[in-house]
Amino acid sequence: MSRDHDFMKEALLEAKKSLSQGGIPIGSILVIDNHIIARGHNQRVQKNSAILHAEMDCLENAGRLTAAQYQQSTLYSTLSPCAMCSGTSLLYSIPRIVIGENITFKGPEEYLMSQGIELSVLNDSQCIDLMTQFIEQQPTLWNEDIGI
Repeated sequence: MSRDHDFMKEALLEAKKSLSQGGIPIGSILVIDNHIIARGHNQRVQKNSAILHAEMDCLENAGRLTAAQYQQSTLYSTLSPCAMCSGTSLLYSIPRIVIGENITFKGPEEYLMSQGIELSVLNDSQCIDLMTQFIEQQPTLWNEDIGI
């Protein structure tokens, strides 16, 4: 857990990358044995995609992993994962998710925990500030991303 903040900084870099590309500022990384295996950021705008949330992009960038690798991994996301990203985490039995913040949006965290996934919510001020500013500046795009 001592490295959670360091890894979250890496996910935050991905979020800022998405924002610099005109996208939604959410980033994610996948870590196994304290090594970053994959990075991703929300690319729904950039790639005109219905599903490329940060976590989905990160897992896609990881390529095909074995069940054992997923079961030893930690997924970091700057924002609480939505139902789609949470479901994917459950599908691949990712045992631990570290969330940058769940103030601006809270996915089905209770359900994830009920399924045995360990959640750590950092409520990192940089993650909160980035999303708060984005939601204020781009409410229509934000609502599209979360399906409302």
